[in-house]
Amino acid sequence: MTDNRSKISRRSILKTGAVAGSALATPMFFSNTANAYTNEPKGDTVTFGFNVPQTGAYADEGADELRAYQLAVEHINGEGDGGMLNTFSSKALKGGINGKKVAFVTGDTQTKSDAARASAKRMIEKDGAVMITGGSSSGVAIAVQGLCQEAGVIFMAGLTHSNDTTGKDRRANGFRHFFNTEMTGAALGPVLKNQFGTERTAYHLTADYTWGWSQEGSIKKYTEQIGWNTAAAVKTPLGAGDFSQYITPVLNSGADVLVLNHYGKDMVNSLTQAVQFGLRDKQVNGKDFAIVVPLYSRLMAQGAGENVKGIYGSTNWHWSLKDEGSKAFVKSFGSKYGFPPSQAAHTTYCQALLYADACQRAGTFKPSGVGAALEGFKFDGLGNGPTEYRAEDHQCFKDVLVVKGKENPTSKFDVLEVVEVTPRAQVEYAHTDPDVKGDLGPYNDGA
Repeated sequence: MTDNRSKISRRSILKTGAVAGSALATPMFFSNTANAYTNEPKGDTVTFGFNVPQTGAYADEGADELRAYQLAVEHINGEGDGGMLNTFSSKALKGGINGKKVAFVTGDTQTKSDAARASAKRMIEKDGAVMITGGSSSGVAIAVQGLCQEAGVIFMAGLTHSNDTTGKDRRANGFRHFFNTEMTGAALGPVLKNQFGTERTAYHLTADYTWGWSQEGSIKKYTEQIGWNTAAAVKTPLGAGDFSQYITPVLNSGADVLVLNHYGKDMVNSLTQAVQFGLRDKQVNGKDFAIVVPLYSRLMAQGAGENVKGIYGSTNWHWSLKDEGSKAFVKSFGSKYGFPPSQAAHTTYCQALLYADACQRAGTFKPSGVGAALEGFKFDGLGNGPTEYRAEDHQCFKDVLVVKGKENPTSKFDVLEVVEVTPRAQVEYAHTDPDVKGDLGPYNDGA
């Protein structure tokens, strides 16, 4: 690795973050009038800031994100096997960016908005990061995106699924490769209709923050369109651990479908406890009881084990895909770490490459120049088929995968199977749609 700043201990990061956090009420970033923009790189390196959950309910996703970022840096710098740079439709990157090698620093979001803003602020002010990327929570993503807008650096969102990230909370300096809950609902609704019919009653357990609210809203919207009723929608705290008090009322609610709007360890725990309560073996209203997990990841499915068998959901990407880009990434990641990458690893790897490529094509790291290169950019070869960064809201549009827990897995990683690739046209919406509209505002180049 080219930068020993990446070796900063977690203790020192948290210590610095705590000091920075005390100033959050009055955001103020160091300016240097000698620079054309915030943290304009002057030497032979450019610094990226990788802000991921290294502790908390989404720590597994954060660990995989960090592995992917490190792999992306190697490839951008012209090291290793090149991974998806060999299949990426853009051929701008030739080893480094604009004549500079990439260095990086890291932070721990702790899956908490204040902690995430503090670590991002430290990386911008103390470490000179010109771009911040990462996160496995929409609450964190929206908080850090706002901070990056104030600071005048680009934010390349990691795993964030709430509509709000590129909806009402969209910002000019922010870009999202991951899909959102509106797309999940549009893809999953027709599959649920075919699988379970139109006369169903659903009970939602929902993580009580922006992602959970957005996921619940989108699934209710698309299941009620196919005739389902909603018996109840109950909010649960992030990181609850024990969900038994929330599952017990489901048994006597009259519902015949449980929708778990949970992610990470919360989903592993709530699904496991729902199965232990016997929900999967029940018959209600003359129908077999069903459980739905709208947003899946391989890491979650692996954690829940046999409990995921036959349960439907959606995912942004899966390592079993057979396109050339996916095969190249799985081979490169697997050779380095010994196991297949998760969707969190895939989307963060792509974001690092897309940012680097945009800087190279723009010939600058200046946020407004990089943003102009990303807006409307159409590309292929990164594992999701033809994809576009829509200019109006900085949201990527591509096909969406509907998956279910595999009945006969061949390994501990082979836990999900793709049952449908929903075309982009079916999940795309107008950027002015009332559920997702917002205002990007102007770019901020900072200093």
